[in-house]
Amino acid sequence: MNVLVFTTSVSEPEQISRVQPLLTSVPTIEDWNFDLEDCDNILRVVSKDVSPRYIESLLHNAGFLCTELEY
Repeated sequence: MNVLVFTTSVSEPEQISRVQPLLTSVPTIEDWNFDLEDCDNILRVVSKDVSPRYIESLLHNAGFLCTELEY
């Protein structure tokens, strides 16, 4: 399992509701969550095999900024 961490422009619970169907529709994503209390509005994705660029693209297509954080 890989944990991918992203900084996003998702800042409200209503916005999470907009991206939830996108993230839950990807079969290789085991779990995901947002930390809106963090200044970077962190998205964590637990997956067997998903590209960080794919997650970035999903959120970009929904109108949000999303960039993988290097750690």
